[in-house]
Parts: sequence; C-alpha cells; structure tokens
Amino acid sequence: MSLQQKSVYSRIDANIILLYMLLVTVGIMAVYSVEHRTTDLIFFEMKKGYMKQIMWLGISLFLSFIILLTDTKFFSSIAYLAYTIGIMLLVYTVFKGVGVKGSRSWFGFGSVRLFQPAEICNIFTALALSKFLSSPETNFKTLKHRAIGIALALIPAALIIKQNETGLALVYFSFFLVMYREGLPTSFLIIGFSCIALALMTLLIDRRIFFIIITVLAILFGIITREGLKKNVKAWILLIGVWGGCVLFTQVAVPIVFKHVLQKHQIDRVYSTIGQDVPAEYQKTEEKGEKKINSSEYNVKQSKIAIGSGGFWGKGFLNGTSTKNEFVPEQNTDFIFCAIGEQFGFAGTSILIALYVLLLLRILFIAERQRSAFSRIYAYCVASILFFHFAINISMTIGLAPVIGITLPFLSYGGTSLMSFTILIAILIRLDMDRQVMIR
Repeated sequence: MSLQQKSVYSRIDANIILLYMLLVTVGIMAVYSVEHRTTDLIFFEMKKGYMKQIMWLGISLFLSFIILLTDTKFFSSIAYLAYTIGIMLLVYTVFKGVGVKGSRSWFGFGSVRLFQPAEICNIFTALALSKFLSSPETNFKTLKHRAIGIALALIPAALIIKQNETGLALVYFSFFLVMYREGLPTSFLIIGFSCIALALMTLLIDRRIFFIIITVLAILFGIITREGLKKNVKAWILLIGVWGGCVLFTQVAVPIVFKHVLQKHQIDRVYSTIGQDVPAEYQKTEEKGEKKINSSEYNVKQSKIAIGSGGFWGKGFLNGTSTKNEFVPEQNTDFIFCAIGEQFGFAGTSILIALYVLLLLRILFIAERQRSAFSRIYAYCVASILFFHFAINISMTIGLAPVIGITLPFLSYGGTSLMSFTILIAILIRLDMDRQVMIR
C-alpha cells in the first residue's frame, strides 16, 4: 500500500464506526432477548432472527469494505443512474411486488422475498439529491430548481404510498430538512407545520365549529390591522387567500383524505394517537358489517406497559415478562425499543438515546468539515434519514406518534433495513476519507 493510500485510510472516522458497532451490538442483543426461550438447546439456530441478523451484518460489513475501496467520485457519477434504477424497482414492486401484511413492497419472485426497494431507494435518493443540489448549474433560489429538488424526494414517496407502506414513504419527507439547510425558504416549513396543526385541529374539533373559529380569527385580524389593509390591496388579497386556503384544507381536503385515501388501519392509528374514537363518518370495515379491533392501539398499550414495567434500572437481560410472553406484537422489529425499556429501564433507554444523539451530532460534525458540497449534502441526508427513523419509531412505541411501521435504525430485525443503514454510513465514511477533494 502506498503512503498516499495509508494517509487516506488513516482518515477513517473511528468515532462513527464505534457508535455504529455499539448500536448494532445492542440491536442483536435486543433481538436475541426477544426470541430467546429457556427451551432453546443451542445458540446457533439459523432459523432464529438474531442469527439471520448476524448473517446480514456480515453481508453489510462486506459491502462496506467494498465501498471503502471505491473511488469517491464514483458515488457522484452514478447518482442519477442509481436513482433511475431505484424508481424502476419501485414501479415494478407496485405491480409485481410480493405482498406481505396488506402491503406490496417486497421485490421477489413468487412468494420469495428478497429485499424492500423502498429502503434501498433511500440511498439512491440521497445521492441524487446531493448531486443535484451540489451541481454548479443548480440555482436553488429559483422556483424551477426547488421544484426539481422537491420532486426528487416526493416521486419515490408517491410510489411507496401506492405499495401501502405509508411509514417508509414518510421517511422521504426528511429530505426537506436537507433542502432547508441548502436554502429552501422558511415559509415552506411554516406552511408544512401549519397544515399539520390544522389537520390535528380538524380531527379534534367539530368542523363547523372550527370553520366559525377560523372565520372569526380572520375578521378579528382584519379589524386589528384595518389601517394597514386600507393602504395595501395585496394584504387584503393575502388575508382572504389564507382564510380561503384554511377553509378548503379543513373542510374539504382533510375529509377527502380520511374518507377516500387513508385505509381503516391508518385512520385507527391516527385517532388512537390523539386519544379519540373514530367518528362515524370515517369508520370503515374490512368486511360487510364487520368491524375489526384497533390492533395498533393494543400494540401501543402493551408497549407502554412493557416500558413502564422496566422502572429505572429494568428487570435485567432476558428477564422481560412482556418480551418472554410475546405480549407486544412486532416486538423484534417496529417495537424493539420496548424490549430495551423493559429489560434495562429508564437508564438503559437513556443511554441508547444518547448513542443515537452522539451519532447524529458526529454526522453533522462530519458534514460541516467537508470541502465538497456533494459530500456535505449527502451527510445531511444521512443525518435526516436516521433522525426521522429514530424520532418517529421511539415516539410511536410510547404513544406520541401513530403506528406507521417504521424501523429503529440498527436495532430492529430486518436484513434490508440493516443493510441500507450500513451502506448509508459506509458511503459517508468513504466520502469523509477524501474530505478535501472537490467532488462534482
């Protein structure tokens, strides 16, 4: 190995590798604790999820080793091609994907599942968005280029929604944080959060009463600012436009989405999160006259019980009652956090959250030391994806967010999930190894 190569490999960020290995180790231990039974005769049972996870870890590390040997300019040069391939995979999955639990999101043949393109496409979208935003020809202050950037993020999301994987689709909205860092106006975020707030208020308050409230607030604002409005016709138009937009959104858009777009289990999850019963106008049945139990509400209740029973120090490794008796459904995937909470308590979950926060802070530190805009934007993409998964999954398990089927990075059982997160980190490390190189 030449001196130059030694110099490059000496720039590998050991801190991010350490944090990654710690989280992966905790994840394998958590999956093992969920699946372990006293009747198990041997540890190395390949049918067990933790052994499959270890196998996928080996595959992921092998791919990471190949990535570390790859020239950094390769990732920029294939960004658009990879994105195109990802879109093609998503389109194929919409029509020919393998169906699992009501969704059609797996690429495979017959009943054989290979991987979920929605998770792999995260990587391709991050590369494509980084390539576009860092291009000298891109002026992100123009409406045209902002629209292109938004389309790069939302096209995969739309296809994934067609696969009935709402949780994985929502992850793509994390790219708006990256675009905000690169110059997307604050008004976009204000409009986004306002829509969320209006939607929640529409669900909590009778629509007719909410219409009256919006109208009264608009009139009061007009009276208070009447002197300024007299001199500015545009301000009048803006006030009327905002009022009309709020009315259309709350009285038309939200009801249409709940009646004709969202499915029964998604509506149940939303109302379960806000602690309300589903109103009669939004109730749907799977069979004629038959109404199913709200399974997501049961999952969250059992998850809260498991986490709360852990107390401060937890019950100890392999001593989780809810874990042993399988009270929490999907406890080795979406609800893996409750296994940590029950066995290691508040102290253990606090340490786990601290590891995630340290990882995110380290990625942001790496982002800001990049000379190349491509590498910086990609690092922010990785941080945004991880933050969204981490924050939503934990909020979901403690009842602060709807159950949308989103994994906890590096902990939840799932080969595609572990591999995609590992590749995201590996590419970041490789780009950081050449942090002084300008990548186009």
